Amino acid sequence: MARDYLSSNRQQAYLLPPSIDEWLPKEHLARFIVEIVKELDLSNIHKGYGGQGGSKAYNPEVLLSLLFYGYATGTFSSRKIERATYDSIAFRYIAANTHPDHDTVANFRKRFLVELESLFVQILMIAKESGVLKVGKVSLDGTKIKANASKHKALSYAYIEKLQKQLEAEVATLMKKHKKQIMRNLMMV
Repeated sequence: MARDYLSSNRQQAYLLPPSIDEWLPKEHLARFIVEIVKELDLSNIHKGYGGQGGSKAYNPEVLLSLLFYGYATGTFSSRKIERATYDSIAFRYIAANTHPDHDTVANFRKRFLVELESLFVQILMIAKESGVLKVGKVSLDGTKIKANASKHKALSYAYIEKLQKQLEAEVATLMKKHKKQIMRNLMMV
């Protein structure tokens, strides 16, 4: 008895060009990050672009969004971020179907490291306030881990300050991890 399978024609032409916007679910983290980054004050980064020649620069919003989404999903390497702009729909959406090379991503990160740390903390605070970021972990092996399980939704000012310090420490840890990875890559070369 012959089975009837769904068609899988990879040469199928589109009547209209596909929109990357249609490929990503509406509630996807990449969309959230792009929207939040649009609202941030990036004036210090924009000033850093002034007076430089050469080809047109990538929008700092795109590079910041790529970095933050990369960090949020465990992709720290600028080479992996570059590759993901080709392979991942979410990264492709964030990059607006462009492909910044790894040197561009790495130079942006290195050049604006101080600004990035404070912007990452701002993004994390906004994510926490809007309910996208969940603080704490669930473990099934019996290990006790600090979690965010409160009976009340209200946040005190002291708790917000404590949370901000925790997020700043986590961002600093991520930046250190990135620097170690760079050093390892340099040792291999």
